[in-house]
Amino acid sequence: MITPALPLPHERSASADESITAWALAARGGDSQAVDHFVRALHRDVIRYVAHLCADPQAVDDLAQDTFLRALGSLHRFEGRSSARAWLLAIARRAVADSIRYTAVRPRPADLPDWEPAAELAQPRGLPGFDDGVALQELLAGLPDERREAFVLTQLLGLPYAEAAALSDCPVGTIRSRVARARATLIALLAEAEEREPALAAA
Repeated sequence: MITPALPLPHERSASADESITAWALAARGGDSQAVDHFVRALHRDVIRYVAHLCADPQAVDDLAQDTFLRALGSLHRFEGRSSARAWLLAIARRAVADSIRYTAVRPRPADLPDWEPAAELAQPRGLPGFDDGVALQELLAGLPDERREAFVLTQLLGLPYAEAAALSDCPVGTIRSRVARARATLIALLAEAEEREPALAAA
């Protein structure tokens, strides 16, 4: 069953962002424990953001790893003027863009059957929350790229609108408009899906 309610923004306090930024600054100074805290605190956010930007689910882990490698290599340039989370998500965005550009110019491989998607399709579907999560992923995938990115940044990852706007290189009002339109579209699609469910069950 698809839950009609949209997810609430990811809970994250300003003090948590300050802690993460402090870890990034300490990591810049060579504190290995701070590096570990920084990576652990933001790993899930990076995975989720990359997954929504990237068309290839098989590339998500590699892109997340690339993001952290780039970030750790650039920590000496991080001065804390923005939150470390916004800074890292900007790096993730560039990593995905670079990957898309690279894929566009790379020769296409032979058209052979791919066993990995087939194996994923064979995974059990009765796990709690699985169907809802897949349904939301499918609905988000149907949104225009800019609206999906704005929605993911603010509603799923909990980034403030101003930081999402800076990351997306557009005015705050544009981000608010994209989120509002994305929410309206998702609510309408979820309502349609709820209406179809009884008919499908009766068939």
